[in-house]
Amino acid sequence: MTPIQNRYEFLYLFDCENGNPNGDPDAGNSPRLDPEDMHGLVSDVAIKRRVRNYIQTAFGNAAPNAVFVEHATNLNTKIALGHEQTGGMPPFDAQAKKWKTTKGKANDARDWMCKTFFDVRTFGAVMSTGPNAGQVRGPVQIAFSRSVDPILPIDASITRMAVADNDIKGASIGSADFRAWEDRQPEDELRTMGRKALIPYGLYACKGFISAHLAQGTGFSEEDLAHLWDALLGMWDHDRSASKGVMACRGLYVFKHVGTDSDANQRVRQAMLGCAPAHRMLDFSQPSRLQPGAIIEISHRAGLQGSPRTFADYVVKVHPERVPAGVELLAEGRTAAATPA
Repeated sequence: MTPIQNRYEFLYLFDCENGNPNGDPDAGNSPRLDPEDMHGLVSDVAIKRRVRNYIQTAFGNAAPNAVFVEHATNLNTKIALGHEQTGGMPPFDAQAKKWKTTKGKANDARDWMCKTFFDVRTFGAVMSTGPNAGQVRGPVQIAFSRSVDPILPIDASITRMAVADNDIKGASIGSADFRAWEDRQPEDELRTMGRKALIPYGLYACKGFISAHLAQGTGFSEEDLAHLWDALLGMWDHDRSASKGVMACRGLYVFKHVGTDSDANQRVRQAMLGCAPAHRMLDFSQPSRLQPGAIIEISHRAGLQGSPRTFADYVVKVHPERVPAGVELLAEGRTAAATPA
């Protein structure tokens, strides 16, 4: 697979209705937010996890689109497999309790990992643990997503109509003992209370960056790029859960650097380096922070009373004529919406 030859930036819009888009474990799993202005946050790790889940679902976790950072697995298992597939495991130093991996051996395993795992080619990975397959800096980087408007976290109480009491313990305890304990309890004590954190609604904007130069090192190809767009467009439909509410992609705006020079070789160089700074494409205008000259403008619909509660309460306007020279705006990563003169 030939690595991509163009630099990209993308603005990705998604929303959450009556759910928790990304809980903070240090705050009782409440929705993440910026305490200064109460805008919601979603971590880059949360977005990458859902991209991985989509790729795993779409390709059955098979090479060359297997997933390295898989749920509830040991990363060293796959690193060791990389060594086994490229000449065998490196020698183990029993006294130092570590593998003595040479640079050449680590590079061979690293190359195999890049060819086998989509997320290694895409996001990079630290594989210097265990047998050591080095480190990979991925061409695709994603920043924290931020809500367009402030969010209102709600902590709702819920009733759990059953308990999971663990006071009865012992090697010989079986289902009959749990049944006997259950029969002795007052009915009211066989219910318990719980809590559920959510937001009524939030529209989030995520900024992403794709480096053609870093793609040369991992082999991130045009085919991989198409899979990434597919994942961003469809991943929420394969990530339904009671805690997430209703989440959906609401827009994917991709900026592809193509160059302006009449010389073909120079234009290829421009396409890889880029023809404009990333903020020129990604700084969008929003209701609380107007951005003059922005390519993408997000505003409230006329006559909105109170806070937005649905995507229909927003108006997203795109200005293709403001795209810098040498950059193409692609609709959902594929169809050119405009090619500036």
